[in-house]
Amino acid sequence: MRRGGRLAFVRIALLTGAVCMIAYGVSRGEMGTVFTKAVNICLECIGIG
Repeated sequence: MRRGGRLAFVRIALLTGAVCMIAYGVSRGEMGTVFTKAVNICLECIGIG
């Protein structure tokens, strides 16, 4: 396998893994938890929260 082909395979494998992990987290309802934590951190940084 050429270097370019191997690199493309690694990229596709990592992208597929990332999409699977994101889908798993969304299916467990983690999206709301992550969003709430992000809002709290953002508000603390600008001094409102």
